[in-house]
Amino acid sequence: MAVTKVYIVYYSLYGHVDTMAREVLRGASAVEGVEATLWQVPEMLSDLILQKLKAPSKPNDVPDIRPEQLVEADGLIFGFPSRFGMMPSQLKAFFDATTGLWASQALAGKPAGIFWSTGFYGGGQELSALTTITQLAHHGMLFVPLGYTFGKGMFEMDEVKGGSPYGAGTFAGDGSRQPTELELQQAFYQGKYLAEVTKKLKG
Repeated sequence: MAVTKVYIVYYSLYGHVDTMAREVLRGASAVEGVEATLWQVPEMLSDLILQKLKAPSKPNDVPDIRPEQLVEADGLIFGFPSRFGMMPSQLKAFFDATTGLWASQALAGKPAGIFWSTGFYGGGQELSALTTITQLAHHGMLFVPLGYTFGKGMFEMDEVKGGSPYGAGTFAGDGSRQPTELELQQAFYQGKYLAEVTKKLKG
């Protein structure tokens, strides 16, 4: 049986998205015949700026990805923290560097999902997703939203929970809040869901 490759491509400054990405990876890896891999988007900030921002060190077990490597994947999931309601400049610069892939439509037809972290409700839980879909659309990728397939977890009202029908999400607050068990469950589910859709489309 041919292996279905799912790439989880993300940028994380303070670690919240990294935590989510690892749950997405676990979910995708739970699907038989799927090989899931974590990749980081290259950092643009200098070590001095990162130090002033008090950003933790990047995980050394996740390699940086080059735009041309996206072609190797059968399915893709992009994760990022929101910056003023949109994707951060690191991820935007990465997408900007995929012009060659866009010109040849090398990514057209590949299923793709998104997940994210924002500081609070007004930080772009839905807007971040909507502004990212434009990147997928120009490449001809097939956006795979969660819809309400996560079930009752989508309707949770007794606790704070990020995410939406567009994908899994978390709230960082002032940076001290970490993804909750429910948010991690949704991230796991999204990885599994995207992997299943990718495997089905690959046939």
